[in-house]
Amino acid sequence: MAELTRSSVISGLIGLCPRCGLGRLFSGFLKLEARCSHCQLDFEFAESGDGPAFFIMILVGLIVVVAAILTEIAYRPPYWVHAVLWLPLIVLLSGGLLRPLKGMMIGLQFKHQAREGRLDR
Repeated sequence: MAELTRSSVISGLIGLCPRCGLGRLFSGFLKLEARCSHCQLDFEFAESGDGPAFFIMILVGLIVVVAAILTEIAYRPPYWVHAVLWLPLIVLLSGGLLRPLKGMMIGLQFKHQAREGRLDR
């Protein structure tokens, strides 16, 4: 069971089917395939919502704020240097992390058999 747990999360992280690890999870940048092309798993269960965006805001915000504060303390650059440094970093980190985190959350949903509107008793 631990093997399935690890592989479903890692498979989702790299954009592959959480069940078989072979079929593609995404048909576009963030759009999911209807089903796995290899094992035919229906991805209807997969709804990550705003979870990945929340975690990215926290992570990227922490990285950029700490880096900006350290840069300010060490070099005291003008404000336009901060804009030139941190705005592209925010865009690149946010865009680069969104798809892997969405895939990872879908892998976690598969691992825990999470479904919308269902409570574990």
